[in-house]
Amino acid sequence: MSVREFQPWRQKLILGVSLKVVVPTGQYDPTKLVNNGSNRWAFKPEFGYSERWGHWVVDGYAGVWFFTANPEFWSRNSFFPGVRSQTQEPVGSAELHLSYDIKQRLWASLDGNFWFGGRTTVNGIQNVNTYQKNSRIGATVSVPVNRHQSIKISYNNGAYLLYGGNYQSVSIAWQYSWLGRPN
Repeated sequence: MSVREFQPWRQKLILGVSLKVVVPTGQYDPTKLVNNGSNRWAFKPEFGYSERWGHWVVDGYAGVWFFTANPEFWSRNSFFPGVRSQTQEPVGSAELHLSYDIKQRLWASLDGNFWFGGRTTVNGIQNVNTYQKNSRIGATVSVPVNRHQSIKISYNNGAYLLYGGNYQSVSIAWQYSWLGRPN
């Protein structure tokens, strides 16, 4: 769609699916517990939904991460001279955004997400303490600066944490678009 065709277009209902694939890249060293690379594949099929009602927009996503085994997890080192394999159960995820368009290119949203699952097993022994059940909530506002630029400010906080770090984050982003309003 050209910019002129896009300007009068108004969103109604949008449904979509995607598949994210993470390949085992980077430098993986099985003797190290922490690595820059990964030694397994990961796949995430996801379903997306978006619908507009006047100035309001609802976006929702639901997906599941699937992982292959890491056949050389923290192996051949001074703590464990043999080879061990690590597997991980699927991790489900859901995300929801409710945004309001105040005026053209000025909008605000409330955001939330939830993850669950992911228990790991090493050499057939399951670690029940690695089950994830976490949720975050937040808000975002995008303020236009001029025809091509805007500033986006976001805040989020842990709403529920069973496993992992509890933190708050604030982000500020400058956005530049090479497209503007048609003349």
